[in-house]
Amino acid sequence: MTDRLPPLHETHEARGAKFTDFGGWQMPVEFGSIREEHAAVRESVGVFDVSHMSEVEVSGPDATALMNRLTTNDAAALDPGDSQYAAITDEEGVMLDDTVVYRLPDGIEAGTGADALAGMDRDLDAAAGDPAYLFVPNAGHDDQMTDRWTEYRDEAGLDATVANVTDDWAMLAVQGPDAADAVDDATPADRVVGLPKFEATVAAVAGADSWVARTGYTGEDGFEILCPTDAVEGVWSAFAGEGGAEPAAQPCGLGARDTLRTEMGYLLSGQDFDPDDEPRTPYEARIGFVVKLDTEFVGRDALERQKAEGVDERFVGVRLLERGVPRGGYAVTDGDLTRIGHLTSGTMSPTLDEPIGLGYLHESYVEPGAEVSVVVRGDEKRAEIVIPPFLDR
Repeated sequence: MTDRLPPLHETHEARGAKFTDFGGWQMPVEFGSIREEHAAVRESVGVFDVSHMSEVEVSGPDATALMNRLTTNDAAALDPGDSQYAAITDEEGVMLDDTVVYRLPDGIEAGTGADALAGMDRDLDAAAGDPAYLFVPNAGHDDQMTDRWTEYRDEAGLDATVANVTDDWAMLAVQGPDAADAVDDATPADRVVGLPKFEATVAAVAGADSWVARTGYTGEDGFEILCPTDAVEGVWSAFAGEGGAEPAAQPCGLGARDTLRTEMGYLLSGQDFDPDDEPRTPYEARIGFVVKLDTEFVGRDALERQKAEGVDERFVGVRLLERGVPRGGYAVTDGDLTRIGHLTSGTMSPTLDEPIGLGYLHESYVEPGAEVSVVVRGDEKRAEIVIPPFLDR
């Protein structure tokens, strides 16, 4: 896959960031130290460039129906400014991706969202017109999901416009216990810091009209800011302190983002689930709360059967009780060489200073505190079961 560059690539390069390929994008993995960046988010505030995430807009008379057919949650429950976490499943209930769905102000036409925010009345309920949505698939999935939405719309004869707007939006995440103060300083609209979790609004951030949501992927308080691509440098600078200015937040790369989400037990698409290499359903992945069986989404019938019958394996955490670092692909045993599952993610937790992992174990072993083993370089290392998160947040 051809490497795609985020709009801030040169800015990150000038700051000395180290880069990694992620979902076909060249993204900063760290600016200095993953541990320092991780600690900044847990203890104060960090800012991430997450412009590798995909953005797709959907609008029109049947936009809500289309979203409800292709995501497992209930988009009809969203008012403008609301958002929800959802899975995207195939006919067998296997997750193709997970996503956050935002209900935009009514009347925005798909493909114009980044421009339509300029000068918009901040009273989202005052907007008029057809419903509009922005959903955020994972990196490198924008074309796939745009095609999926378009093809289903055409087959079902629905009246909706679908647009891949990944190149129109840039996305930053400001995360940590001091995130509200940092965003407040960059945003004159004081009602932004009063947003409840999973709600969003239009606000000027560092002078750029943006879509600001109280969402995140770290387990800490925080905001995700979507702004027009051509305005992101000014928004980034307001937090990262480019040009010699004192930073309001520690610039963070994807390395810290991964350790933070692992401590919380959050799924990583393509690693903790993948339709080809790690096919899993929402019930196996422990996100059954996003499955609304009273809607008619693709995969509903399969998931209804699975809910009634139960699952054989379930997503769970493990904490090593001996030296070693668990990694994705490592086998988990009952301590007597009988394989009972495997890990999909693992790291040394910077917060706990303990080796932790995530993966799928046979349902009969998913009991908090139960002792198992992780095979690390051929040796069975004692471990215990933890129901994520590893941190109390």
